[in-house]
Amino acid sequence: MTGFVLDPRGPFDLASAARFIAGWPPAARSGLAVDGERLVRLGFLVDDWSGHAGVVLRQAEAHAPVEGTIVSSTATDSDRVRDQAARVVSLDHDGAGYASVGERDEIVAQRQRASGWLRPVLFHSPYEAACWAVVSARIRQTQAARVRDELSSLHGARLEVDGEEIFGFPTPERLLTVEEAPALSEEKVRRLHGVAEAALAGRLDRDRLLRAPHDEALESLGEIRGIGPFWASGILLRAVGTTDALILAEKRVRAAAAAAYHAPEVIEDDAAFSSLAEGWRPFRTWVSVLLRATS
Repeated sequence: MTGFVLDPRGPFDLASAARFIAGWPPAARSGLAVDGERLVRLGFLVDDWSGHAGVVLRQAEAHAPVEGTIVSSTATDSDRVRDQAARVVSLDHDGAGYASVGERDEIVAQRQRASGWLRPVLFHSPYEAACWAVVSARIRQTQAARVRDELSSLHGARLEVDGEEIFGFPTPERLLTVEEAPALSEEKVRRLHGVAEAALAGRLDRDRLLRAPHDEALESLGEIRGIGPFWASGILLRAVGTTDALILAEKRVRAAAAAAYHAPEVIEDDAAFSSLAEGWRPFRTWVSVLLRATS
């Protein structure tokens, strides 16, 4: 086992991430947490495709350092495992200025306090987010989670993480060998193959997408078969880990903002929504996720 320590750099309570994971269908069987505890178990495909890893994150008290342990790994680079685990709970960014957004905006402050300073909880990688987009299209999230888990158990990895079994998603190479899967149409299988090919070509590389200009990243993601504008935005927000992107196409965030600020105009008026969100800089993504999660 390999240990490491993550410095939150700003207010952070691992219990808020645990609560979110416990109620988030995409995290079923690939991220286990108990609502209210400062403990998160993660099992994931390492995003250089070299293997799978199981990680346990613990925090003694809110805002304290987070202690991590790599309890199992077939990956080649433990630093990459650590960095990916940090990214899942948004501990890879400096959040020292997050509190200052609330100091300027009482609505944000209320949501920060009530949620335990929730930061975005991310998919393990843009590749897994894109596969989830394909699998979950036109079916319930709970059903999609079962399909994803079956794919993972048959073609990915089963990881023992702190006494719990967690499924790791198949590598892109392995996914390309899957010709049929329960509850997946032929078209969905073809789209999964397209995602796998894009991952192997580097088009879903997290660092590349993070560095790219916003519109360029969205356009690149939207060119992958089965990934339309909605999920291109979703991957950028919930897998790449940007802190200050504002996605105009995310209607549920706009509805949450309209309700929180008593500003119905922001639902349809791009300029009004953009103007409202100016006060959230440089954490527009974080505040967008916060509003939706607490609405």
